[in-house]
Amino acid sequence: MTGIELLLLAISLCFDTFAVSLGGGLSLSDTKFSKKAVVMAFFAFFQAALLCAGWMAGSIFASYIMKWDHWVAFSILLYIGGKMIVENIPGGFGQQKSDSDCSCKKNSINLLNYRTLVTLSIATSIDAVAVGVSLALVSISALKMCFATVMTFIFTALASYTGLAGGEKIGCRIGAKATVIGGAVLIAIGIKILLEHIFL
Repeated sequence: MTGIELLLLAISLCFDTFAVSLGGGLSLSDTKFSKKAVVMAFFAFFQAALLCAGWMAGSIFASYIMKWDHWVAFSILLYIGGKMIVENIPGGFGQQKSDSDCSCKKNSINLLNYRTLVTLSIATSIDAVAVGVSLALVSISALKMCFATVMTFIFTALASYTGLAGGEKIGCRIGAKATVIGGAVLIAIGIKILLEHIFL
């Protein structure tokens, strides 16, 4: 995979964080930047760490499934990307919802509560584990993986800050649309991996 593809992958992984941060931003509008920085750090750390963990786990088992590695990587990215799209179309490009029905506008999302913050950080990073496994299956080098991990950390932190700063002004429907775009990017990368395996 090229550096640009890894960059796009890192960006696509952070859209869930952006959507959650939009909801959290509603209750953090007057909060000091230092506290918002803690929220950003948690989201970024778990996203990058779980991506790396997935790659390490995938590297262990990659040799056992060499004949099907590209199919497995394609299937993982197709599933994750499709899931992101299907779950967010109703609130984004499809039927509009009222503010009372929009999950990211619930003031119950208190990102200054550490238990809530850790839970949401892990929840929005689960997909990164599977993506990390898929990267191992296409034999990405350790150097490129370091690049992907660092970029994932940076873009997740930026996505969290953008969501927190935007909050109610941006609106939750933007978060849903962003997640749909992220899902489409993951599917596109998966298709490219499969086509390279079939035709090259």
